[in-house]
Amino acid sequence: MKHHKPIRKAVFPVAGMGTRFLPATKSTPKEMLPIVDKPLIQYAVEEAIEAGCTEIIFVTGRGKRSIEDHFDKAYELETELSLRNKEKLLEQVQDILPSHVTCMYIRQAEALGLGHAVLCAQAAINDEPFAVLLADDLIDAPRGALSQMIQIYNQTGSSVLGVETVHPQETGSYGIVEIAPWHDFQRIQSIVEKPKPENAPSNLAVVGRYILTPRIFELLENTQRGAGNEIQLTDGIATLLEYEPVLAHAFDGIRYDCGSKIGYLEATLAFGLKHPDTSAEFRDLVRRYAALEG
Repeated sequence: MKHHKPIRKAVFPVAGMGTRFLPATKSTPKEMLPIVDKPLIQYAVEEAIEAGCTEIIFVTGRGKRSIEDHFDKAYELETELSLRNKEKLLEQVQDILPSHVTCMYIRQAEALGLGHAVLCAQAAINDEPFAVLLADDLIDAPRGALSQMIQIYNQTGSSVLGVETVHPQETGSYGIVEIAPWHDFQRIQSIVEKPKPENAPSNLAVVGRYILTPRIFELLENTQRGAGNEIQLTDGIATLLEYEPVLAHAFDGIRYDCGSKIGYLEATLAFGLKHPDTSAEFRDLVRRYAALEG
């Protein structure tokens, strides 16, 4: 089997304003909204670390300092927890970022789209394949979605996009792909950004997990602004298809669209029902409310 460069670096575009959650996101980044007791961004970072990534690259914007603080060492808090013998809480705080993992923060000066955010990370990536994770898409899986995708990359050396079947009426919210069998995998034939249902090539949507080869950077540099007057990552990938195989992986797991209020509430419900500290009492609470509604 041919040896491919390992995926060591993961890019997290976190510069978005989170307007769908205003006023909560007026001063709090949407990525820091909690699901039970951990912010969204921590779930995504943990998924990247589980997959073997050791360099975490945040592409940030104004008002995102709390993300940097969250992954930094908190000496005062740790000292206070230690003095109070709160060992379990101290361990949770110290384990947010393992010692072998490093973080880098790059400022995206203008909100010019996901493609532009990825392009901002070019200097930190150099000539390596890398992952991109969108924290809005919280994926609950027995084995992380990114780990599943890296296994495919390790076999092929190709870019891999995480995909999911969506309702045909929802295609206007996603990049939509058309696929065909390719050896033991699914190769993307075409990709379109947010097509109307009548124009969509399928209802197979790209969701917030990507593995990309470094060729994407030169293509994004030459990508014109597309939908929303932004540099769309989808458009760069559409050009990448002309040069090399790009594969699709329908990951094993449940995705919660935490960029929407209903998706966020659904994730809170699902994780609250399985969290060891809350599951029993929360289940009783949900039953009581369900009985009242009934």
